Amino acid sequence: MITPLTDYSRLCIHTMTTKPWSLAETIAGFTEAGVPSITVWRQHLETYGPEKAGQMLRDSGLRVVSLCRGGFFPAETADSRQTAIDDNRRAIAEAATIGAPLVVLVPGAVPGMPLDTAKGQILDGIAAILPDAEAAGVRLAIEPLHPMYADSRSAIVTLAQANDAVSALASPWVGVAVDVYHLWWDSALEDEIRRAENTIFAFHVCDWRTPTRDLLNDRGLMGEGCIDIRGIRGMVEQSGFTGAIEVEIFSNTYWAEDQTAYVERIKVAYQAHC
Repeated sequence: MITPLTDYSRLCIHTMTTKPWSLAETIAGFTEAGVPSITVWRQHLETYGPEKAGQMLRDSGLRVVSLCRGGFFPAETADSRQTAIDDNRRAIAEAATIGAPLVVLVPGAVPGMPLDTAKGQILDGIAAILPDAEAAGVRLAIEPLHPMYADSRSAIVTLAQANDAVSALASPWVGVAVDVYHLWWDSALEDEIRRAENTIFAFHVCDWRTPTRDLLNDRGLMGEGCIDIRGIRGMVEQSGFTGAIEVEIFSNTYWAEDQTAYVERIKVAYQAHC
């Protein structure tokens, strides 16, 4: 029996979920709503810079769960691969500055590049930034994406592939992010969550709408779709994960709504379906 969530102590919302808000508005909105934790997307740092943003976050009392996102390592040229590595080093530095203990990595892919080639470049890229992550005290979470993004966003599309990458890198600073939107369909999911054990660094939730009207920006609020979110939460908790439950919703529909009311809907859905 999976125990329902009766409080908001583990609730975290991504700044991308309330994308229309600035970081200052997000901090104020989450604080007012009693949301205890935040995952910050890098574009929300741009207006303020990481130093000022970090001070704002510390002053707010919000717990920073992670920084999104790094990754996107594969590229056609050595110069472009180095550019990606340099950008990931900046992401690690930004995470340390704002007090985020984790950077979530979207692995990346290149249209037309063989997936095995892209996977090799992903491993090489993460290996290159591992010394920076360890020096900064910032962990890295490889996030496998749904196979519909294998062309340009992620050559790693299953938790098995992400677990393989973690095993190959063999570093306590590298783990996985389990996002129900990307992994709910996989018949091997329970086995691979069990295999991941203590390397699950992040758990993201939303729902899969039927029909899905946009392949990127039509995620559903928890309970609006077909994902057994609570069941998957039970799997990750059985494997030892007790961290934040992060609401990450890309939605043109919800971005057009009043964000204060939307956060209240998130809170209701969180307790009802997570």
